[in-house]
Amino acid sequence: MLKIVIVVLLLAVIASLFSGLFFLIRDQGRTRRVVNSLAVRVALSILLLAVVLIALWHGSLTLNPTP
Repeated sequence: MLKIVIVVLLLAVIASLFSGLFFLIRDQGRTRRVVNSLAVRVALSILLLAVVLIALWHGSLTLNPTP
């Protein structure tokens, strides 16, 4: 379940990044949609980082001990 949440958040970050690119090309900087899209991307990235850190703290997600 946790891995699905992480993958969904990663896909949402990528979708937000490409929507920002689309708005940048289409609107040519005349609207605030690019800024809003990138703000959503930053918020999703922070949420993803928080989910991973909480999962590591609870032991639901473990790091690979071998190099």
